[in-house]
Amino acid sequence: MSSFDKFEDIEAWKKARELTTAIYAATNGGSFARDFGLRDQIRRAAVSTMANIAEGFGRGGNKEFIQFLSVAKCSVSEIQSQLYVALDACYLNQTHFEELYTEADTTARLIGGLLRYLQNNDFKGSKYK
Repeated sequence: MSSFDKFEDIEAWKKARELTTAIYAATNGGSFARDFGLRDQIRRAAVSTMANIAEGFGRGGNKEFIQFLSVAKCSVSEIQSQLYVALDACYLNQTHFEELYTEADTTARLIGGLLRYLQNNDFKGSKYK
């Protein structure tokens, strides 16, 4: 795994950004846009994913980064659960649901890979240099 100097270099953050963009697009119109509770909650979960990756990186230590990545991964699970609600409410068709779910799954896998890397690495983080 390569190193990164800024959070924008992290593949998991890039994928989380794509997921967030897709969630915003999916929730912009039709009945989904009028279900303020679900719309706002799934958007918050998507933004939380990106934000926690960035904030964890900004903490400068692996322990903190791991903690924030865990929260980010949980936010992806929240998105996936809410996608089922949107499917069941007929806000998404099966194809769109599967596209978004797969994008969320890919994001979770990237976060999980980064978590495993950090957990198995002796480097303690930039704040300990």
